[in-house]
Amino acid sequence: MSRMATLVRETKESKVRIELDLDGTGQADISTGVGFFDHMLHSFARHALLDLTVQTVGDTHIDAHHSVEDTAIVLGQALREALGEKVGIRRFGDALVPLDEALVQCAVDVSGRPYCVHVGEPAGQEYAVIGGDYAGSLTRHVFETLAFHAQVALHIRVLSSRDPHHLVEAQFKAFARAFRDAIALDPRETGVPSTKGTL
Repeated sequence: MSRMATLVRETKESKVRIELDLDGTGQADISTGVGFFDHMLHSFARHALLDLTVQTVGDTHIDAHHSVEDTAIVLGQALREALGEKVGIRRFGDALVPLDEALVQCAVDVSGRPYCVHVGEPAGQEYAVIGGDYAGSLTRHVFETLAFHAQVALHIRVLSSRDPHHLVEAQFKAFARAFRDAIALDPRETGVPSTKGTL
């Protein structure tokens, strides 16, 4: 069973091309024009153990928002497509991930019903600028966008933090580990893990 996807999306604000393999080894080739976001996507791929290629060209002369948002849209769509009918997956995943002083909890349900709960970031994090062009407010927006387009329920709770970089990175790592568990194939599951018979 191949769990791969290739998608392209082009607007007046950006052009995004994404290739991914859910059953990869964590290899990544990322270029979004936003250095810190590249770092986060590298981290996601490595800890989710999926192979990911992202090529985004956008209007970063305005700001990073369009490139980050549009990349998240296509990534969510690619994750959904690669999952296919979701036969044999574990469906649920959770992780508790520390990064020095930061601690983040994430739970994922590959439910087919998009929902995002994102809580616990300290006051002012939304105004932090990391790497010169990544606004802290983008983090919640990325996860909301991913949840919607991948059609997963996603809960992220920041339990402790201080450094803005660690705070964001711990969230991406926690999501990666929870997602990795949720999409893992369960040898005991012969169908779709739902009483409805579909996800």
